[in-house]
Amino acid sequence: MDKIISYQQQIEEALKHKNYGANPKELYEPISYIMSLGGKRLRPVLVFMACDFFDGDSSKVIHPALAIELFHNFTLVHDDLMDNAPLRRNQQTVHEKWNDNIAILSGDAMMVRAYQELCLADKSMLPALLDIFSETAVKVCEGQQYDMNYETMSKVSIQQYIKMIELKTAVLLGGALKIGAIIGGATEEDAQRLYEFGKHIGIAFQLQDDILDVYADAAKFGKQKGGDIIANKKTYLLLKAIEMADGNRYLKEELHQWINAPHFNATDKVEAVTNIYNFLNVKELALNEMKKQYELAIAFLKEIPVDDAKKQAFIKFSDSLMVREV
Repeated sequence: MDKIISYQQQIEEALKHKNYGANPKELYEPISYIMSLGGKRLRPVLVFMACDFFDGDSSKVIHPALAIELFHNFTLVHDDLMDNAPLRRNQQTVHEKWNDNIAILSGDAMMVRAYQELCLADKSMLPALLDIFSETAVKVCEGQQYDMNYETMSKVSIQQYIKMIELKTAVLLGGALKIGAIIGGATEEDAQRLYEFGKHIGIAFQLQDDILDVYADAAKFGKQKGGDIIANKKTYLLLKAIEMADGNRYLKEELHQWINAPHFNATDKVEAVTNIYNFLNVKELALNEMKKQYELAIAFLKEIPVDDAKKQAFIKFSDSLMVREV
């Protein structure tokens, strides 16, 4: 874990000295604001870890790692706007602190800055890195669109949902690892295995995030409690509840009344839907799916012909992500 702390420190130090731009301040101040809110810097840390996994030169990692972190935070700014979320890491979201138009433009500028940062990478690797980064970025946008589509669709399958979170959330973890692996000198086959490891860890991580949205202490989680319920997001919990309530007329009617209610008290809705989840035991089912995805990830990691001690470092790090009071 000492290496991870070192990576985090390098990332924070580099971010501290980043100049995103000065004027117009309404464009650049939100970028500095969202980037200063902290977090574990998980995705850029994965770039470092993947490079080290293949005994690569970590001095070549910082710019691609920062590009990944800028892109990730860009997605948060736009995601919060589309979700009308009031909080991010216990602080006001950009659209709340400024306004919707500023959130759109500042997010766009962050995306451009991310590409500029990536282009500072080793030129011999840049075509491959740009290809991975761009493909990942497009997939994240696809996932976000599916997420928005599913809010108004009457029927969404569990399979569709898993694919959506793969695109929206998990591919960025996979992409960060693949970029680091390429910088580290991995073969295409091994870089892809590490990508698959990251993808399945990402799916497990998002399933956990969905559970935490309902069941975590809001003050510790840093988000509005029950935000997914309020927004009718088709999470694993809601989809499984809809599926299981099909045989219980009263539960089915109550659940659909809350889903379709044009006007409601948010606190009442969160409490009522959570009670339905508890009755149907969907939290436990979501935890089982989360564990299944985690095990798939570890299976891909074990296929990579690298020293077991290095694999254990990844497993230990992954385990630390999956312990967030669910």
